Amino acid sequence: MDDDQFAAYWEKNSAKEKSSPRAFMFGLSSGFAIGVAVLVVLYSGWYTRATMEANSKLSAVILFLCILLISVFIALMYRRFKWEMQEQRFQEIMARKNKKKEQQMQP
Repeated sequence: MDDDQFAAYWEKNSAKEKSSPRAFMFGLSSGFAIGVAVLVVLYSGWYTRATMEANSKLSAVILFLCILLISVFIALMYRRFKWEMQEQRFQEIMARKNKKKEQQMQP
């Protein structure tokens, strides 16, 4: 998508994109992937000391809640990051357009 098309799209849809469920779901799945990786490392026996500590001191419910909270946090931050990047791109495009207009107006 070129700059003009993006600027037109972003003017119409920036508010809608701020609460986009697609970006939230991508962030949520990324958070769950990290959680699954932690579980795999924990229960694979790869690091035996960590496995022993987790089995003796960690509740499965607490671990699940922690993974859920981390996943939601990553999802919210990813959505915010994605929106901020698009907004910055829009602002840069508009600044370039304004600069070209000013240069054209000068004799």
